[in-house]
Amino acid sequence: MLKAIIFDCDGVISDTEPIHMAAFQRVLAEEGITLENEDYFARYLALDDRGCFRQAFGDRGNSLGQNDLKSLIARKSAYVDAAMEADLKLLPGAAKFIKLASSSYPLAVASGALRHEIELVLKSGGVRDCFRAIVSAEDVERSKPHPDPFIKAFNLLRSFSETAIEPGECLVIEDSIHGVRAALEAGMRCVAITNSYPADKLEEAALTIDSLETLSLRELENLFID
Repeated sequence: MLKAIIFDCDGVISDTEPIHMAAFQRVLAEEGITLENEDYFARYLALDDRGCFRQAFGDRGNSLGQNDLKSLIARKSAYVDAAMEADLKLLPGAAKFIKLASSSYPLAVASGALRHEIELVLKSGGVRDCFRAIVSAEDVERSKPHPDPFIKAFNLLRSFSETAIEPGECLVIEDSIHGVRAALEAGMRCVAITNSYPADKLEEAALTIDSLETLSLRELENLFID
């Protein structure tokens, strides 16, 4: 039985994956590192900022000290903030579906983005009050592709709930390959939306959709009928 829903943010609620990619590429270029779009989608998209920069530098045989890592993340965040202020859009159907879902189920966000970035997205879309919990990159030691963000979000939802919730009664909505796998590793079912990858790359999900515009709660509930 479906009892709770956890959303990824970038690429599910908001059209911000291109913003994060461009900001990441810009900071790397300032450091003399070129990252092609194809490589970003193949290896970086699901990672948080820490994971992205560590991998980019590690691939080139360079290690990052904590202070250097913080500086890189701060620079990327500044570029992301400026781009969001200039052109922040929620994906088609996202706000409507979130409001519908929140009327029946407790909702959470589990994202590799920074907390203030998530808050900006939710507030700009008028859906911040629909979510009982937010898990950002700052809230877990290990972000996706590890299951930790989803486990953290689940534990928060369970602590707020008046009824018992088990991981198998929780649904995740994701847009990335690693995000789908992280949800499954957390013991949850997953719906994948093809905003970042084609359907054949997301086949491990229980259901693959093209948009939240046409998704119904009944479709989600049917995934939990054995």
